[in-house]
Amino acid sequence: MEYKISNRLRLTAIILMIVGAIGVGYSFYISHATFEEVENMLANESHHGESDGHGETADYAEESSVSSHVTEEANGEENHSSSNSHEVVDEHTKHVNHVMHAMHNRPWSAFYIAAFFFMMISLGVLAFYAIQYAAQAGWSPLLLRVMEGITAYLLPGALIVLAIAIASGTIGHYNIFIWMDPDVVAHDKLIQGKVGWLNIWGFAIRGLIFIGGWSLYRYFSRKFSIAQDKANDNKNFKKIFRISAAFLVFFIYTESMMSWDWIMSVDPHWFSTLFGWYVFAGMMVCAVTVIAFIAMYLKGKGLLPKVNDSHFHDLAKFMFAFSIFWTYLWFSQFMLIWYSNIPEEVTYFITRIEDYKLPFFGMLAMNFIFPLLLLMNSDYKRIPWFIVMAGIVILAGHYIDVFNMIMPATVGDQWYIGIPEICSMLFFAGLFIFIVFTALSKAPLTPTRNPFVKESEHFHY
Repeated sequence: MEYKISNRLRLTAIILMIVGAIGVGYSFYISHATFEEVENMLANESHHGESDGHGETADYAEESSVSSHVTEEANGEENHSSSNSHEVVDEHTKHVNHVMHAMHNRPWSAFYIAAFFFMMISLGVLAFYAIQYAAQAGWSPLLLRVMEGITAYLLPGALIVLAIAIASGTIGHYNIFIWMDPDVVAHDKLIQGKVGWLNIWGFAIRGLIFIGGWSLYRYFSRKFSIAQDKANDNKNFKKIFRISAAFLVFFIYTESMMSWDWIMSVDPHWFSTLFGWYVFAGMMVCAVTVIAFIAMYLKGKGLLPKVNDSHFHDLAKFMFAFSIFWTYLWFSQFMLIWYSNIPEEVTYFITRIEDYKLPFFGMLAMNFIFPLLLLMNSDYKRIPWFIVMAGIVILAGHYIDVFNMIMPATVGDQWYIGIPEICSMLFFAGLFIFIVFTALSKAPLTPTRNPFVKESEHFHY
């Protein structure tokens, strides 16, 4: 059955992109405050006593209390020594610079987080799609075209992520990756030891290799899938089987290296041998959730009539399973680092627990406790609104997970979720919807000549 993207959905996607682009542009525009402007802002915030929790105003108020105290010291109170005054002024300058750099980095980081979040969904769907062919799964052929549509976002989405990363260290002020700053590298022996890997040219070339390999697999698997519908034998299916098996080997290596480059290197002093698997687990649970959402939408439109409750039950099982797998990896990474208490390792979690207490522990509840409670019961996995409710919590929780990976290294304790974060998500959500649903309209939604399609049509759990 053919799908045609509606004008309403297309308009919705365009509106999201426009609103998001305006908000992102505004965020970049107001972020370039000078030292004097930040200093005055902190003083004004302190004077008015405004506060809205752990957000920009609260943090600025805390900083401005230092600013006011320093101003008094600088005006020559006789009960303090000259050396102490210099120390306080230096501390004041340090705090103002900290807030100023956080303001400069925040829109870059928010835009990068949203770009990576939607890219990782598409990449996760591509891996899940390859697993279906390599395993010759009989339950999923009715959903394969949905997966193909979602993976259409991968090429533009991944190129955008790579472009933002490189631009942040070239046209920006090393806003995301400090190892791109030659002044930092010149005074940091640990980063100097990694320059063979952490350099812009290597970063760009590896990124293009990753994206090229993923995109080639997506192109040929899609090509053979559509050709199989018109074929009289299973040669195209066998081709997809072979390239899927090869792709999964390529994927497991490149996904790990991508996670090191695009995420872990924002903290170049820290590393974890589990990090690639940890990112993979979050990627997969988000991917399966989005497959379920789009399949439900299309079935509600009468476009996937043969997809039944058992298909959604299996998708919900994968949502549950990958959530537990993610939690296992999160705990393994956290427990081993915390127990060993090696300073250069444990500082990663100390920063997040002390400065990101709400998103750090909130993310853990959203990604483990909620899926556990909502999706453990087998009957609930067949109820669409239950799956949607669990999926919304899961997607929000894993966005916060990516947020926790990036923001502590780029803005420090000056975090909150506002216009840059929300508008970045709106922009990429609109772009994702537009590309995915346009791709879904390019081919029939049911692969009629897949050798396992009859098994999928009669699938019941």
